[in-house]
Amino acid sequence: MALSIRHIVILLFALLLPIEVWGGIYVYVDEQGGSHYTNVPADQRYHPLQQRKINDVPWPPQFTGKASRGLNPAAANYDHHIRRAALSYSIDPLLLKAIIQTESDFNQYAVSRNGAQGLMQLMPKTARDMRVRNPFDAAQNIDGGARYLKSLLNNYRGDLVRTLAAYNAGPGRISKNGPLPKIPETIAYVKRVIHLYRLYQRRTAESRGGNISVHKLIKIN
Repeated sequence: MALSIRHIVILLFALLLPIEVWGGIYVYVDEQGGSHYTNVPADQRYHPLQQRKINDVPWPPQFTGKASRGLNPAAANYDHHIRRAALSYSIDPLLLKAIIQTESDFNQYAVSRNGAQGLMQLMPKTARDMRVRNPFDAAQNIDGGARYLKSLLNNYRGDLVRTLAAYNAGPGRISKNGPLPKIPETIAYVKRVIHLYRLYQRRTAESRGGNISVHKLIKIN
């Protein structure tokens, strides 16, 4: 199988850059030319992925939280995994899309400065707790992220604002009943997810020839 244009561009660009080992992430290319990524190398075919830097900016670029302003068409590439995870954990697939776009902008190999990985930006411990062996595998990452989101929804009794705040800041910082902490990043994150969630809902309603009815406005102070 031939490399995609995206992979070719990445490889060509990478050849021009100084190399530094990106510890903990491994890759091998199979006989058909397909690239396989993991943080748990299963055999000797895997070798450490290389991290390239330009003026101390890592390659692949770390995700900074600046997701696409509108709806990202790349979401369609992961529809199957999103629908399956949504069905497994009784979560609205449109909410999962909004979270993924906010977290990684649908970059399957995104790595944050804090070490969060993959589409739903799972921290290594969270990934292990959610039984995710390879956070860069789309199906595993989305399933693990949805499982974690469901646990938060249960913990906060369906309170979406607190659930999203906990997904961003960690459940240890978000109480079940008290006031939400004034964390600028978390406030912006919750607003962003809810905004995208509504956009996905609106687009879905329009594609079905219907209208969205907002029963409850969500206010973030």
